[in-house]
Amino acid sequence: MILDPNRLFPADSEARSVAARLYETVRDLPIISPHGHTDPRWFAENEPFANPTALFIQPDHYIFRMLYSQGISLESLGIPPLDGTAAPVDPKEVWRIFARNYYFFRGTPTRLWLDYSFENQFGLTKRLSPENADEYYEIIARKLQTPEFRPRALYERFNIEVLSTTDTPLDTLEYHKAIKESGWKGRILPTFRPDPVIDADYTGFLANIQKLGEITGEDTATWKGYLNALRNRRAFFKSMGATATDHGHPTAFTADLDPDTAASLFGRIISGRSVPQEQEYFRGQMLTEMAGMSVEDGLTMQLHPGSVRNHNRQLYERFGRDKGADIPSQTEYVRGLQPLLNRYGNDQRLTFILFTLDESTFSRELAPLAGHYPALKLGPPWWFHDSAEGMMRFREQATETAGFYNTVGFNDDTRALLSIPSRHDVARRIDCAFLGRLVVEHRLDEDEAFEVIKDLTVNLVRKAYKL
Repeated sequence: MILDPNRLFPADSEARSVAARLYETVRDLPIISPHGHTDPRWFAENEPFANPTALFIQPDHYIFRMLYSQGISLESLGIPPLDGTAAPVDPKEVWRIFARNYYFFRGTPTRLWLDYSFENQFGLTKRLSPENADEYYEIIARKLQTPEFRPRALYERFNIEVLSTTDTPLDTLEYHKAIKESGWKGRILPTFRPDPVIDADYTGFLANIQKLGEITGEDTATWKGYLNALRNRRAFFKSMGATATDHGHPTAFTADLDPDTAASLFGRIISGRSVPQEQEYFRGQMLTEMAGMSVEDGLTMQLHPGSVRNHNRQLYERFGRDKGADIPSQTEYVRGLQPLLNRYGNDQRLTFILFTLDESTFSRELAPLAGHYPALKLGPPWWFHDSAEGMMRFREQATETAGFYNTVGFNDDTRALLSIPSRHDVARRIDCAFLGRLVVEHRLDEDEAFEVIKDLTVNLVRKAYKL
């Protein structure tokens, strides 16, 4: 076996024993994945995945960013450049490159996720290496052609209760519609991500605003028409099952301008002549507008700030977005969020979930904020901190001020379908480890720990995302 059954549990035998007992009560509970980036087309068409490389390596920036950091080109991994100039690659050769360099992932969460998938989903119990790379590839490739490994079958085998995608206001949601009309019972829900029509720095922003108007029949050259168009699309997403919005802003800055000033700022933004400070004010104003719309329509609001996206300019120009070059940045929340919270933070109709890539803010800013404002909840460790250590640091830093019940359980935020059960397994194990330690330190009674672990696994996420 690659995986030890007591992995991630405390080294102390008494705490490990409590953690193991807690884990047995939640290990088989359904997976609720309320925020992620899987492709709804997979579930609409339900076709086999092409090959192991297309499934594990090419869509997963966690994998190819590590390989790239060691001098392995994206072209050699079959990542297509925007201009289509790269020569075709043999997917089996890409897998061999991956296997030769698997040691790069030692100690990383990616290694935990991959080993879990290899053993639990494909029965591969020897560590991946150059010597067994072809054997791995052939076994996985054969299984991918069977009915049991089609997307809908995997969804059911993983015991997923609900899986949310991330979609722009310009998306027709045609694949979500096809899923609903197919009669399949899987719950694949869209999430409203308006960044392309809110962030003036987004590629194609002005064209996106125009298209938003065409889709909705609203005059998006006016402030009133623009806001109406966003309300229109939110209503459409909600009719398709959406329960949440998501906002990937560079900072947590918010604003609360009077209507005339906001309209004037919008005019400057769509003129195409705005400066960065105006763009930041507009993003901040739009977060407050989105919070108001969430009070109206009940959609849970998520904020994922603090990523300097496409940091590697050469890579971005050749390959485009989401190629592993997004880097965390220091983020300020207390003053940044104050305008929005002054307006809506006390309104219990709003559920506003905060994430961070700046761990220094958990105990200093985010936990105190969530421990006070009724509207606020803390999202789980995200992206670079979606690791065993990151999850434990989160519990240690946030619980003392926010408690457990101002958090929202776990979400995996992944593009890699096969990593979903492994990511949730890591989260469940770390929560059990943390609770086990509290029990043996006599800071929590064991019967309370059994209640808390079920809440952290399924109950809090269902409540926060209205599932």
